[in-house]
Amino acid sequence: MADSTSGVRVRFAPSPTGKLHIGGARTAIYNWAFARATGGTFVLRIEDTDPERSTEENTQIILRALRWLGLDWDEGPEVGGDFGPYKQTERFDTYKAALEQLKERGAVYPCFCTKETLDAKREAAEKTEGGYSGYDRTCRSLSAEEAQARIDAGEPHVWRLKVPENHGPIEFDDAVYGHMSFPADVMDDMILVRTDGTPTYNFAVVCDDANMHITHVIRGDDHLSNTPRQILIYEALGLEAPTFAHLSMILGADGKKLSKRHGATSVEEYAARGYLPDTMVNFLALLGWSLDGETTIISRDVLCEKFGLDRITKKDAVFDETKLDWMNGQYIKTMQAGEWVKLSTPWLAQARAAGMAAAEGAVVVDAAEAELFALSDDEQAAAVAETAADIEARPAFYEALYPLLAERETSLSDAAEKLPYMFWGKNVVLDAKSVKKVLQKEGARADEALRACREVLANAEAWECDPMQEACRALCEPMGIKPKLMFQPLRVAVCGNMVSPPLFESIELLNREDVLARIDATLAVAF
Repeated sequence: MADSTSGVRVRFAPSPTGKLHIGGARTAIYNWAFARATGGTFVLRIEDTDPERSTEENTQIILRALRWLGLDWDEGPEVGGDFGPYKQTERFDTYKAALEQLKERGAVYPCFCTKETLDAKREAAEKTEGGYSGYDRTCRSLSAEEAQARIDAGEPHVWRLKVPENHGPIEFDDAVYGHMSFPADVMDDMILVRTDGTPTYNFAVVCDDANMHITHVIRGDDHLSNTPRQILIYEALGLEAPTFAHLSMILGADGKKLSKRHGATSVEEYAARGYLPDTMVNFLALLGWSLDGETTIISRDVLCEKFGLDRITKKDAVFDETKLDWMNGQYIKTMQAGEWVKLSTPWLAQARAAGMAAAEGAVVVDAAEAELFALSDDEQAAAVAETAADIEARPAFYEALYPLLAERETSLSDAAEKLPYMFWGKNVVLDAKSVKKVLQKEGARADEALRACREVLANAEAWECDPMQEACRALCEPMGIKPKLMFQPLRVAVCGNMVSPPLFESIELLNREDVLARIDATLAVAF
């Protein structure tokens, strides 16, 4: 096998048939981290030979997802390199050259069996006791002269690998699974080149990995059954196989293979839901690998320094979204306010748009009506542009929003749901449940508390969080009202809901006139 300590070259080779899913993203992260930890080279190769499903649009989606994750590639699309091109559809000359080598070595033969013939043989074999055991090598016994004559006559044919007779077990040492052995006598003479001249997956992969000098193939264990077939191709070409490392599956919380029924499955979806790139890299890295069995928060720098194949487990990993939320919250807590504003701009734009759309004065809505209205793509783009300009005009205000959510936020998207009240101006959208439970609760004296707090805020000398909070708290004893019953009506009147980000910290960021107007509007409609 390839030397595991020098000149490490790894590759991530997605097929552009859709979005970059979580399993593929983890594979990319492992390859990238291993290259960085060993001082090696991370190659990105696009396997786009499926003409019906591979599209340039999907390629760009994958590249965007990798860039969002922060996985920079050393060779590949948009970067170049000494072993390109890096799209399979641009490498057909290399597959043709490899086939010629195999012909010269007598390692392949043309097969003229039609699909109908093969289907009939399969159907008949499946009715026998032994069942179907692969292609019966009908054309392997054809003389070179007959085979060439049929080729010259234009008869359609494929090229099959001539698996050596009496080949011993196909063995290799997998970096994750350990020593692996597969009986060669169950390997049929696989097709390497189809009738239209295009290579099959296993042939193209071996050619590409060999020509790109890949030393380690790190991929999902769904490819484990391909490995003995690929080793046979390496042997036929007279090449040394790379070191293989197969990764266990990622399962949902129900123990079944992660799929759409478990929710979001693509990197793009998690980005749209407000997860941070650093969170996703950290979280996915731990789905099958660990630093020391205990450490959970692992920076990119540490990952790129300490990652190794020896700590990858054979056990299937479970995608725990509760843990992902927790981890995202931990990363949010340690961000700089300016970085949070920059990354949160799409959701701040939604909050701002929702806030500015609030009806004049005070309006009471139920939970369903209060849900954030959906913006069309054009509206969202316009809202983001307007919000970006507003951020540039008053960065201190937006940075001051960060502490309101930092301790409680598990996703950047929380800003869209929790911050519209910061953009209501003099208006307020009151949650009907909060109005009933807080403002209209019998015996709570909510109207008295709200009027008393209004008086304090109207006359506050310093429009600052702590003095205003203490002045309102000082009302409790002489009025005989508990602090909770004093503050909750004010929270509803200012923030619209009995559950909101910190109250007085929010008030400090709002204009005095707006806060007083909201209180007045609430008093007018709720009592």
